[in-house]
Amino acid sequence: MFPGEVKLKGWTGIDVLLVTGDPYVDHPAYGAALIGRVLESRGYKVGIIAQPDWRTLTDFTRLGRPRLAACVTAGNVDSMIANYTAAKRPRRGNDSSTDTEKTELANRVASASRGRAGRPDRASIVYANRIRAAFKGLPVILGGLEASMRRMAHYDFWDNTVRRSILLDAKADMLVYGMAERAIVRAIDGLNQGKDIQDLTDIPGTVIALKKENLPDNAVFVPSFEETNRDFAAFNRAFRLTYENLSARQGKPVVQPQGNQYVAQYPPALPLSAAELDAVYALPYTRRWHPFYDADGGVKGFETVRWSITALRGCPGECNFCGLSLHQGRVAQSRSERSILAEAAKLAADPDFKGTISDVGGPTANLYGAHCRQWETGAACSRRQCLMPRLCPSLEVPYAKTLALYAAIRKIPAVKHLFIASGLRYDLLVGKDADLYLRRLCENYISGQMKVAPEHTQDRVLALMNKPSYDRYAEFAEKFERVNRGLKNRVYLVNYFICGHPGCGLRDAYDCSQTLLKRKTRPEQVQDFIPLPMTVSACMYHTGMHPFTGEKVDVEKGGEKRLMQRALLQSQNPGNQALIRKALRILGKANMLAVYRPWAVSAIRRRQITYNNPDKKICQRQRKILPRQPR
Repeated sequence: MFPGEVKLKGWTGIDVLLVTGDPYVDHPAYGAALIGRVLESRGYKVGIIAQPDWRTLTDFTRLGRPRLAACVTAGNVDSMIANYTAAKRPRRGNDSSTDTEKTELANRVASASRGRAGRPDRASIVYANRIRAAFKGLPVILGGLEASMRRMAHYDFWDNTVRRSILLDAKADMLVYGMAERAIVRAIDGLNQGKDIQDLTDIPGTVIALKKENLPDNAVFVPSFEETNRDFAAFNRAFRLTYENLSARQGKPVVQPQGNQYVAQYPPALPLSAAELDAVYALPYTRRWHPFYDADGGVKGFETVRWSITALRGCPGECNFCGLSLHQGRVAQSRSERSILAEAAKLAADPDFKGTISDVGGPTANLYGAHCRQWETGAACSRRQCLMPRLCPSLEVPYAKTLALYAAIRKIPAVKHLFIASGLRYDLLVGKDADLYLRRLCENYISGQMKVAPEHTQDRVLALMNKPSYDRYAEFAEKFERVNRGLKNRVYLVNYFICGHPGCGLRDAYDCSQTLLKRKTRPEQVQDFIPLPMTVSACMYHTGMHPFTGEKVDVEKGGEKRLMQRALLQSQNPGNQALIRKALRILGKANMLAVYRPWAVSAIRRRQITYNNPDKKICQRQRKILPRQPR
């Protein structure tokens, strides 16, 4: 936003300044746009500064001093994840940057931080510092994923140490965690009523720093930052107590001493009801990037979400390595069919629409409409999980309702195709109740590839990830093949795997690769594990112990051995041969090298394509390709 736009609106100034590390796209998939529209609907004048030049104060001051507060977010992704790979090497850029920014970034040497994709390292801290320098005494509120995942003392992979709450590092006045609609409205309303931000001490979904005399009476005290920094057991105990109080109804305020201050996390805000969620997505988004980006050809990453619809938010899956349940919450919140159909009709009426809605989903597409009686109160079970080790009997997943929604969208005249591009929870598709849903998905709603995430094949590793047994995946894969045999256009599985997770050693990676070779699976999507702050897996990575069971967990932190694990899973890549050779020597399996050679893999793959029913013929002819294996 620029001063001329403020004048065009007839404003003499703004009430709230939003600063974001993302490019500005007025679309609900972008957090700053969504929060900006929510505050606007409450009558506030909102100015947005996207990807400011953090080396000077010029961008931060161009709209003038806001009347109430400045709200800061690093964007839709943690800035350290955006800027660096799992090997801690700078990324070349990402799809949320314009081409011009990428060129400038490639030639820029920053003195204080390495900017990537318009974001400095630890963007929330940098932006907050610039705002405090520009506007003395202005309340600063942090939000977004980066703030949510760093709201208490946490292990930071990039510094390889425990860092205190980002609230203190940024010297901000308040931190809003999770999906922030309720909390940010209450905070801004309080400021608008003339209250001091230090007095806003009872807002669910917020974290603030308090003096000892102001601490809540029912607070749960967790080990201090100093204790967690020197004692692994204290670190895990602090995490466990924080996790146990993440229920919007049953949770209590969690207090952690950090230096001479007390960081207080209030329980999460209640999830939005379907009607409230509908209202958020019905706000007047233009669904366009700011004209500023026209000269650069727009915002490349926007194309992946431009013609998609968010049908739900929240994730009850609680994978240990994932931050979704920590940020979006453990309750799946679904929009109404009427709201989704209205958005689909709006997309179809757009002059640029080509006839394809690319997705109707969320964190897990096949949890749309999921319902639990416990969720009616806005809470999730404090100890029981919805999907692990099996689907909880109290959780209902209405596949018939979902299929009816898809069919209704397809009836909109301008809609030629509807695809589901979000990931699917495969363990929910094994039961008979999902037979028709899976068949209809494969027949009509998958554009060639269905995304699922088995993550690994070794059950011991999967248990540490809080993922279902691989037998469950094998059961699904068999069912998927049966469904596909009768289809005119075959659908293929895209399998996502993780290597280097705590508890996964080189032997586990070898066993995983052997299972995949036997199943003729050559995964392209293999992610190097990164310990996201405040996740269970990050606790295991840092402490070598499971935070809930106390079980000792072996952790591979060496760079080369982590690379070896990935190489074993992706033996089809010629560049992995040296790492595979070294890994097999370490494991005493040097005689297995030929199995991992790309030419062997490609030869097997050619035979798979040649034969309609290849399994038996491949086995008969495999001796011509691979050496005989020892008994």
